Amino acid sequence: MKIADVNQLKISNLLPSPKGVALALLEACRREDVTMSEIAKLVQTDPALSGRLLQKANSANQATRTITSVPEAISRVGLSTVKQLAMGFSLIDQYHNGACKQFDYQQFWSHSLLMAIAMQELARTTRISAPDEMFACGLMAHIGCLALATIYPDKYSDLLAAQSPDKPLVTLEQQHLKTDHNELTAAMLIIFGVPHIFVESIYYHEMPDESGFSEGSRPFQIVHLLYWGNKSADFGVSEETQGNERISELMLLGGKIGLDAESFGTLIDQVMHEWQMWSKMLKIPAAELPPPFLKMMNAAAPRQEPDADCNTNPLRILLVEDDPTSLVFLTGLLADAPGHTLFTASDGQQALSLSMEISPHIVITDWMMPVVSGLELTKSLRTTEWGQGIYIIMLTSVEDEEDVIKAFDAGVDDYVTKPVNIRAFRARLRAAWHYRKLQESWEHDREQLKRFAAELAVTNRKLEHYASTDMLTELPNRRAGMEVLTEAWSNAVRSKQLLAVMLVDIDHFKRINDNYGHAVGDKVLKQIAASMKDTARKGDTFCRLGGEEFLIICHQGNIDAKSMVLFAERIRQHINKQQITIEEVPVKISVSIGVAIKEADMKEESQLINAADKALYAAKHAGRNRVFLALGGRFISCTANKPAS
Repeated sequence: MKIADVNQLKISNLLPSPKGVALALLEACRREDVTMSEIAKLVQTDPALSGRLLQKANSANQATRTITSVPEAISRVGLSTVKQLAMGFSLIDQYHNGACKQFDYQQFWSHSLLMAIAMQELARTTRISAPDEMFACGLMAHIGCLALATIYPDKYSDLLAAQSPDKPLVTLEQQHLKTDHNELTAAMLIIFGVPHIFVESIYYHEMPDESGFSEGSRPFQIVHLLYWGNKSADFGVSEETQGNERISELMLLGGKIGLDAESFGTLIDQVMHEWQMWSKMLKIPAAELPPPFLKMMNAAAPRQEPDADCNTNPLRILLVEDDPTSLVFLTGLLADAPGHTLFTASDGQQALSLSMEISPHIVITDWMMPVVSGLELTKSLRTTEWGQGIYIIMLTSVEDEEDVIKAFDAGVDDYVTKPVNIRAFRARLRAAWHYRKLQESWEHDREQLKRFAAELAVTNRKLEHYASTDMLTELPNRRAGMEVLTEAWSNAVRSKQLLAVMLVDIDHFKRINDNYGHAVGDKVLKQIAASMKDTARKGDTFCRLGGEEFLIICHQGNIDAKSMVLFAERIRQHINKQQITIEEVPVKISVSIGVAIKEADMKEESQLINAADKALYAAKHAGRNRVFLALGGRFISCTANKPAS
């Protein structure tokens, strides 16, 4: 992540900065001994900030009781979020307008507010981070744009006018101003005291794939949440001509966060409703409340309406008629429907034989025929699986009610009386065509369901894998590791086998994250996991417990104190030889390991884990980069020479 050096650019005094109570809050929060009471007194000196803070606390409050006091609101929202919200609200109040002609200040704040609300609702749905924190991040995600418009009003106006798909704004900013709005946003957020994990994510949120964050990590999730929040805000402030394009983007978003169309529509509608409310409070313009998102989504979806003309879809039609005159007449009528394939037969037996070859969509058959009648042909067709889908029209000179009922009972779908009325016959043919269309749709849906069922089976297998796998290191996760340990413990108790565990903790891992960022921290975690796999013994189970801590379960092979210590030392030394290059500087990584073996007085697996944890603590306390063994209530150092910590 590249952070703009505001001192080198000589713009530190020109950056948009909070005033009044917000500035006092920023200064107060830099003191380690600041109390909640002091913060509350500061906030209460600004009625507008107090009201906005109460509104924010109540909008996020899931309880029925309304928060009415500022101290309670601060407690509900959190001190860090109060500070960030104060910064954002202060800048909104100061920069409703400005000198940069091409910069739409009102649109900027409208988009920022909408992104803040979208982030809040997305955070509630995904539970990736606290909704109030995400609201504040969304509000200030593009503050660097305001900074550039403030510092370079004329130059930035020219850049805004010159931007195009071939010349994105970030590229123009770097070319002409030697920085860009993402760099300035990150610099300002650091000055404001925003946590580093949010600064990193905001810096990359316009191009999240360039972040380098490992898939599944918290920074990876936050940066994509910000990307989606930005797209939601783009939708809200977009021109009507861009509506369908934005709706399709959001539909993809809904699928990615696992919401069905109705749930996602409800989420977007809630965002728009909140936007209206907050825009009135902050005196920021907002578009009129749009129709329900689900309605817009359905309206935007392409529809394929069947043509009223029955000749648009070719059909295989079998005409069964023993009277030559009637056969010629009906053939002539069907010839008026080009595109269909017509087959003829003179009796039911011939028709049944031909049907088995051509599998017709429609059978038009006379009732009274030699050899096999139309009624017998119908019954024979209905006994087959493929014949049950054929649409059968009976030609008859009989209009007796009982005979008609008998025909329908045999499986006839419709009938036409003789002499044939041309309009009635064509109407029956259109009905047959519509039936065929419905049948095709049903068959298509059935195939889709089959594919869906197959895909669902694959998805379920993937979900089972994801549920038991740490996606960053590809090791089993804590849940899977604990399940293996429970089973191994049961086997050890039942068969009186030996069992041992090791807890492995990366030394000074927080320092790596703080100094180099979470992307480098993820790289270290993956390399440590790979190193442990390289030294694995057959039958041992490795898992990531969380953070920088790993668990090794040894329930096969040699499991005595000596072999466990040698194994742990081999892992420690192997990792200690690893080097990770960070910004062309090699960084040595070390681990501390606590080993514990199941002892007779241990009644459950938690005691085994607890013993290993205490041994790990002893290794840390003794200087790190070493192995300690828990044995009989004592913790024994097993590293021969004192290693560098």
